[in-house]
Parts: sequence; C-alpha cells; structure tokens
Amino acid sequence: MRPRDPVRLRRGGIRGLGGDEGAAAAEFAVALPAVALVLAVCVAAVGVGAQQLRLQDAAADAARGLGRGETTGAVAARAAHAVPGVTLSTSRSGELVCARLGAAARGPAALAGLVLEAGSCAVDGGR
Repeated sequence: MRPRDPVRLRRGGIRGLGGDEGAAAAEFAVALPAVALVLAVCVAAVGVGAQQLRLQDAAADAARGLGRGETTGAVAARAAHAVPGVTLSTSRSGELVCARLGAAARGPAALAGLVLEAGSCAVDGGR
C-alpha cells in the first residue's frame, strides 16, 4: 500500500493548500450591499425625475392660467393639488406672465435637502 499523499489534485485546485471553496459566496456577500445601494440610488433618482416632471407640468399650467386672467390664489391652489408643498412666484415682463414653482423633493432625496424648481411663461392675454 502507498502512503497517503496530503496534497492531491482535485477539481479546480490543489487539496490541502487552502483552495477557494466559498470564495464566490464571500465575494457575493461583499458586493451585495454595493449593488443594493446603487439600486436604491437609481430608484430615488427616478422618483425625483418624476416629481420634477409633475412640477414642470404644474408650472406650465400655472402660467397658462395666469395668462388667461385667473387669480393667483386659484392658480396656486391648482398647483398645490398637482404637487403638494409647492410655492408659487409670478412675474410679468411685457406681454408674458411667468410662473415659477418650487417644492422640496420627497422620498430619500428629501434627506439631502434637495429643492426642485420649474418655471414657465405664457402670453398675458387676460389683462
């Protein structure tokens, strides 16, 4: 009988020399939090983008309403219905009336103190 050799070839490596069993699981455990963080940031960015689009639509609607001669209060109420917590500022320049809306970002972006703004102008035909 031959004496047992402590070092024998095995699939994928040499037995007895500290092979790489479990290395994939360890790498996965290290990478998983980073992947989860990137995914969370992407989802938050999509949410901020959607809120910015709603804010821009509300600003365009507010400018058109002001251009038609609606009161600032009515326009502000409609904008607040579209985007909660919105602030409205208006300006007139020649034949144009402009509306600028601002609102704090919601969701995880609120932790960063992100404030979104949107503006739009329309012809002032209601004077």
